[in-house]
Amino acid sequence: MGAAPARSAKSQQINFRATNRQADVLRRAAAATDRTLTDFVLDSAVDRAEKILADRRWFSVTESQWEAFVELLDAPLPSTKFRALKDRPDPFVGE
Repeated sequence: MGAAPARSAKSQQINFRATNRQADVLRRAAAATDRTLTDFVLDSAVDRAEKILADRRWFSVTESQWEAFVELLDAPLPSTKFRALKDRPDPFVGE
């Protein structure tokens, strides 16, 4: 097995309240993953926060995913309804 990652010094304290049920679920999940309650809660919260923020600012894809995305954008429209919509005059462009 590999070495555990180095831990950063924790300088901020965050306090929050939980119901008995919530605390019990968190403790059991932490124990099931062989982590402390603090590490489990922080890692879970940070992971979720990063996903939420990433959805709002950027996304990352592999090179092949990007190529497939660009290919879809460049592909002809799939139906006559889309073609008709594309071919009609732009209402925002003056004549």
